[in-house]
Amino acid sequence: MSLLDEITQLRQEAIERIKKSDSLDSINEVRVKFLGRKGLLTAILKQLKDLSPDEKKEVGAAANKCRTELEQEIILATESHSGVKEASDFDPTLPGTDPQIGKVHIINQVIEQICDTFRGMGFEIARGPHIETDYYNFESLNFPPDHPARDMQDTFFVEGGRLLRTHTTPVQVRELERTDPPVKIIVPGCCYRNEAISTRHHAAFYQVDGFLIDVGVTLADLKGALVAFCKNFFGEGLKLRFRPSFFPFTEPSAEVDISCFLCTGKGCQVCKYSGWLEILGCGMIDPNVLKATGHDPDKYSGYAFGMGVERPAMLKYKITDIRTFFNNDVRFLRQF
Repeated sequence: MSLLDEITQLRQEAIERIKKSDSLDSINEVRVKFLGRKGLLTAILKQLKDLSPDEKKEVGAAANKCRTELEQEIILATESHSGVKEASDFDPTLPGTDPQIGKVHIINQVIEQICDTFRGMGFEIARGPHIETDYYNFESLNFPPDHPARDMQDTFFVEGGRLLRTHTTPVQVRELERTDPPVKIIVPGCCYRNEAISTRHHAAFYQVDGFLIDVGVTLADLKGALVAFCKNFFGEGLKLRFRPSFFPFTEPSAEVDISCFLCTGKGCQVCKYSGWLEILGCGMIDPNVLKATGHDPDKYSGYAFGMGVERPAMLKYKITDIRTFFNNDVRFLRQF
């Protein structure tokens, strides 16, 4: 019998045995017997060295074709038996498993609540890079190189003289370089400062900055927008106060406090027995910032404000430790 006849006979026998196989084990036995390293097809290929070049070519091609066909048959048979096994293991009377559905992180929820309020006032959302230059983060916002206010915003520096932004206010300068007033922008994003991590401070935190620049903008416009936001976010019953403060990029500047809704102004540990909770800083945009972006401060005026996201979230949801926002503990996150 020639080798070509042996290959034809081997192929027929293997296919018959594959079709008769009733388990994955029996299919594997067929594979080993016919296609394994010591299988029948391998034994035929070892005889090629005794053939002429033309015979080697013909027999080799037939052997490869046979191997390909048998491998395909084995794959189909394996899939068929696997499906039967899976179907037999499935019990339709058992209760199903509910898929786990993720939730939006509490920080993102609060950011969206804040942005929704200001979107209702006509503000647009803008974003900027986390890695900034000294110019955008400090100099253009009226922080000269030797200004002592820089010490309050110590940050992390990277190669090329760049730094991790300490606030989202640099986006204000970038937007004013890109477009002319009137502008009405809100800027959510992550910020970084070289802080000692504690229950109330973290080296990474989220902030929402906002600014409006147009002709004839006054401090009354700023107070109206912030009073509307606070009452929408915290509730109608609270009181607000504006305290004089200092920021290099606003003049005049103020801190905004709300009455402590835990003790209703009587004084408690959360408000440090003052009856007030500080939530944000604000002010009228300094003329030097408008000049740095090529706008005439005699023609335009504007206000700006900035708030951390964690502080309002902690106050609203009575969270006592800022570190829980970053620990990825699902027991905490599932509450929101």
